[in-house]
Amino acid sequence: MINIQNIDGYGIQDPGFELLRQVAQKYCPEELQQERREIIPDERLRVGEHSSGIALNLSSLTGLLQTFAGTDFTSASSEESLTTPLHYREGQGGGSLVRPFGETELSSLHYEEADTLNSEQIKKDFPVLHQQVNGHDLVWLDNGATTQKPIQVIDKISDYYKNYNSNIHRGAHTLAARATDAYEEAREKVQRFINATSSEEIIFVRGTTEGINLVAQTYGRQYLTPGDEVIVSELDHHANIVPWQQVAHEKGATLKAIPTDKNGDLILSELERLITPRTRFVSVGHVNNTFGTINDVKRIIDIAHSHNIPVLVDGAQSIAHTPVDVQQLGADFFVFSGHKIYGPNGIGVVYGRKELLDKMQPWQGGGNMIKDVTIERTEYNVPPARFEAGTPNVADAIGLGAALDYVSRLGIRNIEAHEHRLTEYAREQLAQVKGLTLIGNPKNRVSVVSFVLEGIPVPETGTLLDKEGIAVRAGHHCAQPALRALGYEMSVRPTFALYNTREDVDKLVIAVRKILGQRQR
Repeated sequence: MINIQNIDGYGIQDPGFELLRQVAQKYCPEELQQERREIIPDERLRVGEHSSGIALNLSSLTGLLQTFAGTDFTSASSEESLTTPLHYREGQGGGSLVRPFGETELSSLHYEEADTLNSEQIKKDFPVLHQQVNGHDLVWLDNGATTQKPIQVIDKISDYYKNYNSNIHRGAHTLAARATDAYEEAREKVQRFINATSSEEIIFVRGTTEGINLVAQTYGRQYLTPGDEVIVSELDHHANIVPWQQVAHEKGATLKAIPTDKNGDLILSELERLITPRTRFVSVGHVNNTFGTINDVKRIIDIAHSHNIPVLVDGAQSIAHTPVDVQQLGADFFVFSGHKIYGPNGIGVVYGRKELLDKMQPWQGGGNMIKDVTIERTEYNVPPARFEAGTPNVADAIGLGAALDYVSRLGIRNIEAHEHRLTEYAREQLAQVKGLTLIGNPKNRVSVVSFVLEGIPVPETGTLLDKEGIAVRAGHHCAQPALRALGYEMSVRPTFALYNTREDVDKLVIAVRKILGQRQR
């Protein structure tokens, strides 16, 4: 639904007018197109035309759009309806319009031809980005390791500690009730964000690593027997390899890996060959953290399920960059970390299908995960409490909820589109630098670029970029099998987020050229 609240005084030369014109042109019902053309012509008006370029009174446009406000404006290429209200922003002059329908106001609108994120405006929400490092304005391109936190998240955590810090679930007092409500509300926000069936399928953990270990140490330890097999992939983070190695070794099982090709794409035709009657579990990353490969996890899940094999998806590198719908994917488990999606460190999520969680034994024992305890026996609580022993990370769960609110307001598809454009621009610019080699070229990718410089060790490159105020990751990224599959041990890895801009990319390219130029002299 498009709900125009007030756009009188909006000017035809406003930066957002062209996008508004395109939206109205594309989604207006056929029977209203003639009326639409009279109000918004098919071509942008030049200054001097129609009332000599003065601001248009668009009350008639308001009426037009409200006429079809209940229409589902879904394009052929979009899976989302235009459901976000379009607002105007009041200035200090008694309600005068300040860039109405500009990029910020349209940030939740999914419209494929326009980058609707105003990253320079968004950057103002992130206090840590407004500093100098080694005499240069900080350029944060280490988002694959951790994202920075908006003030909305910082304030939410601070508010908890200042106003209602308490343990949860067990207290009978007011602060305990407030804290419990906020904690469980955060769980519901996670449920909605990934479209889980119920909040009972959401378990709070410390992060993706702990989440995978939880599944490996519960489901894996409970169901694996000698001779069984678990399948991972060469593109996986060590956190999705080592826990399964440990459990497989303990249980006498075998670990197999889906191979990757020279571009950094999984060879999924090999998955069917790897599956045998002894295959008990598949655990794969949604997105590779070194090349940015978006794995076809839907296909992997479908193949595994055709053999009645459950699947865990490591969503650490996908959650902030592309829409996640666990029901649509059919995932049995999905895990991610809060700090990868503008939330706090030390909080993460395990989604598990309820029918599986109900059968799984707890990993850790302690308070809150029990129903009844005697010296002789313990009766366990139902999920998710069964898997949340002890005092949970209440503040950071609330902070994660605030981060998901922040991302939802901007629109995950808008973020995806913005980062895709930025990544392709970065690859294009870096590819022109003599002495730089890009690593990997997957068919579908998120905001990751990996490269090496001729004659300059990777760790040294990272240090030299830091002297220019540019933060990147330089190393093996806890993904040694992935790098080795393409013939490398390490790489320099800039990764982009919603607050990054083309100017950030330009600074990176200039710094790389400077480093190479100094070395060549």
